[in-house]
Order: sequence, then structure tokens, then C-alpha cells
Amino acid sequence: MALKQLRIGTRASQLALWQANWVKAELEKRYPEMEVTLTKIKTIGDKILDVPLAQVGGKGLFVKEIEEAMLRGEIDIAVHSMKDVPTDFPEGLGLYCITEREDPRDAVISNGVKFADLPKGAKIGTSALRRQAQLLKARPDLQMVMIRGNVETRMNKLKTEGLDAVILAAAGLNRLGFADRITELLPTELSLPAIGQGALGIECNLSNEAVKETIAFFNHPGTSYAVRAERALLKRCEGGCQVPIAAFGEVSGDQMKLTGFIASVDGKRTLKESIIGPVHSCEHLGCELAERLLRNGGKEILEEVYQREIGA
Repeated sequence: MALKQLRIGTRASQLALWQANWVKAELEKRYPEMEVTLTKIKTIGDKILDVPLAQVGGKGLFVKEIEEAMLRGEIDIAVHSMKDVPTDFPEGLGLYCITEREDPRDAVISNGVKFADLPKGAKIGTSALRRQAQLLKARPDLQMVMIRGNVETRMNKLKTEGLDAVILAAAGLNRLGFADRITELLPTELSLPAIGQGALGIECNLSNEAVKETIAFFNHPGTSYAVRAERALLKRCEGGCQVPIAAFGEVSGDQMKLTGFIASVDGKRTLKESIIGPVHSCEHLGCELAERLLRNGGKEILEEVYQREIGA
């Protein structure tokens, strides 16, 4: 039996509201008698906009206050961008659904100039150390400028901060109707996506069977396998949301290829490896690939990154 009411917790950013409203619309379509409401919650990540995320403490910046509201019983589910979700949850809470992935790639927004054709020493705006490391590996001549703010704010910094290009997730641009602003989509070989990029996660109290039954239809098996593998790699590497770690799972039938990447912030030292195996072993594949990366030098690279963050 469907619930009479379902309360969704969400950040108040333009993209977070689009995502929460999409979930709301899908629920209303499936359960026309159910009342679905949104509760906007301001997180630490929304309040601190003048400091790079890595210096604030990447883990949980965009979910902590939402989870606290769920534990108090003020909301029933939370809609998150998967790339913002930490690998650990408060007791009793957890991800129950991972939605079908939007385009997972990174996008270049410039004045019509593709990445390879950007002038020597071009200034690139990005909010992620992962992107910075990979792009510097390809183009050591580039100047990286860390930018914060919502999608539109970051796009506008192309003009306001005199940048040559900004790099954003294609998924957010597509969802907000900014696809026409994209100059180029970067191949995953050049810029491996963030863990979970393009997918949404729906979190709930795992003891609430009625809520779980109501939202179960959102789960997309292929995306879920891929993202669970990516997150297992991240957890084994003990990485937060803002370290130079990337992973991307590609599912084909009952098999998956998982590619993982660890780098120094300047992109001078990088490791990239892949593993292939059955989708049902997704988390095991993620851990196994992480072990391989850590063993081959990733552990030392990450220790340096964490020391740098502490000293920043």
C-alpha cells in the first residue's frame, strides 16, 4: 500500500532542486494519491563558498544537515548527487536507490575553443582536484583556478574572472537546460569522472519498509552496480569527495569494466588501472582495484595529498 505522504529533503541549490523536483514528479506520476513535499535544507557546503572544498573537509559537506533532519524524523527521503555522498552513513540510514546515470563526462565551457586548442598558459576554472590533476597531466602549461558556487555562478566566472574555460559535469548542465553552452565533452580517457558522477542517490531510514517499497522503482541496476564499485574503490582508498581519485564503471550485460585513477594534485604523478569482472561482484572489484592502485604507489601519493590538505 502506498504512503499517503512522503517528505523529500534537499539542498536549495538550483541543481539540487531540479533533482528533488524530478524525484517528486516521478513519485506523483506513480502514486497520484500521495502528497509529496520538499524540505529545503542548507548544508555546510552551501554556506562556505570562498574556500576550496578540500580545505573545508570534503566528507559530508553537502549531506550532514540533511541526514540530521532525517534522524529527527522531519523528512522521509533525501535526494543527493551521488558524487557528493560520503561512503559512510549515520547508523540506520543508507542509500536505497541509485537512479539511471545521466552523461557522466566532464564538459568544457569556453568561448568556442576546444581543450586541445586552448592557448598556452590558459586559465581553467574547476572545483575539483580530480579534474585539476588529470587536465594538468595532459596540459602541464595550464593555470588552474579553483572556483565554487552553483552551476550558473561557475559558468559566469568565465567572464567575471577572465578565464579561458571552466570545466563542469555534463549531467548538471543537461539537467538545467545548459547543454547548448557546452563547447566540448571530454572523453573519459582524458578526464575520468568523479565517483558516481551523473547518478542520483536516494537515502532513507533503512528500517522504514513502507518508504523503501515506495521508492524501490527508482533503482537502476546497471548504474547501481557501476556506482557501488566506484564507491567501494573510494572507501578502500579512504578518499573524501575532494581528493584526486576518480573511478568509472562501465556495465555490459553481466560484466563490468572498472577504471580507477589516483594522482598528485599537480598531475605529475598518476596511476590508472582497470579491472573486469561480474557485476554481482561489483564491490569486490572496487576493493581489488583499489588495493592494486595503493600497492603500486597510490598510498604514497594520497598520503602526500592529505598532508598538503592539513597544512593548507
